[in-house]
Amino acid sequence: MALSVGTIAPSFTTIDDEGKSISLSDFKGKIVVLYFYPKDDTPGCTKEAQSFRDNYEQYQGKDMVVLGVSMDDQASHKAFKEKYGLPFQLLVDLDGAITKAYDVDGGGYSKRVTYIIDSEGKISHVDEKVKTDTHAQDILSTVGS
Repeated sequence: MALSVGTIAPSFTTIDDEGKSISLSDFKGKIVVLYFYPKDDTPGCTKEAQSFRDNYEQYQGKDMVVLGVSMDDQASHKAFKEKYGLPFQLLVDLDGAITKAYDVDGGGYSKRVTYIIDSEGKISHVDEKVKTDTHAQDILSTVGS
């Protein structure tokens, strides 16, 4: 079961698709869309990533950060990002520590769950019923586009 609305989002530090160190605290003061997905370059995960890509300008206009998380390695993330022209960071969670902290462990992969984390670091919305092809628009509607 996913974390509840109102919970302080668990902090983390990892690397992204470029090998850069990244922490949740880097985005304090911004709204963070932290979306977990099972596997790079699979049909549903690709649709979901493309949904965020195609709506990314609207996210930037609202000073929102999109971060994708899966248990794939950096090379896999980099290839996935380049193949589909994804403009946002993909976070490496090889050991599943972030996946477990956010209670979305599917047993060796991240379940498809999205958290919206407010500017104070609290979870303001949880989406456990993701529609991959419209997910980015659904999230924008949730935060009041």
